[in-house]
Amino acid sequence: MKVNRKFRYPRTKREKIDGLRHYNINEGQWKLPSVTTILDKTQPAEKRESLRKWRERMGEDNATRIVDESAARGTAMHKILEKYIIEDGYLDLTENGLQAHNMAKQVIERGLCNMTEYYGSEVTLYYPGLYAGQTDLVGVHKGEDAIVDFKQTNKPKKREWIKDYFLQLGGYGMAHDYVYKTTISKAVIMMCSKDNYYQEFVIEGSEFREAKHNFLKRVTEYYEIQREPKVEVKEQDFLERAEEEKKELEESYRESLRQANERKFNETNN
Repeated sequence: MKVNRKFRYPRTKREKIDGLRHYNINEGQWKLPSVTTILDKTQPAEKRESLRKWRERMGEDNATRIVDESAARGTAMHKILEKYIIEDGYLDLTENGLQAHNMAKQVIERGLCNMTEYYGSEVTLYYPGLYAGQTDLVGVHKGEDAIVDFKQTNKPKKREWIKDYFLQLGGYGMAHDYVYKTTISKAVIMMCSKDNYYQEFVIEGSEFREAKHNFLKRVTEYYEIQREPKVEVKEQDFLERAEEEKKELEESYRESLRQANERKFNETNN
């Protein structure tokens, strides 16, 4: 796979703003929320509930261990693939690294073999004023320009389970088209499980257009959430208000008691 530097991708740094991942584009020209932050903060309620039930079923400690191990394995696989693409030798001999090497091998032999050239690896893409994110590869897949992302998974996935991945790549595609005046109409997810089962999901045509449209809906939702006024509640203010409410309840109770006694007295004397 040869490199073609036809696009000049920006210099970026990641940073946290209010605890959320943002991309600092071109040394402060833009500071934009990440695509994954937007998707996380606008998750549908049913998905959040499903994740909560999973953690409850697995047990908090076990669930955290599974998530952490998956993240470490995914990071290792991504690094191996990045080094392979840029032809920079790399070997991770840790237990986690050896497993990641086997997974990366499946991606290389069954996925990257269909890439003839690439424009950038670990590329940051941004839509001015809205969002930014980093995709694993932009290049030519089976003769067509495509956004490519690598994914690790603990078990094979069905297409309908990974719609947020489609939205993620739709966001990257729109950003690339806007900044570089391209018309990328294809995205490819190259996924491998920890048991070395390779899957490839190609999103194109009307499905890719729908993914872009639905991602924009989530962007709109994210900014609506961010614009909601934040109410700062200081502990002292809370305690003072609680004390006032307590007094109001006591006064209300005494008044109710007085009125009840007054009615009883009147009934007795009539």
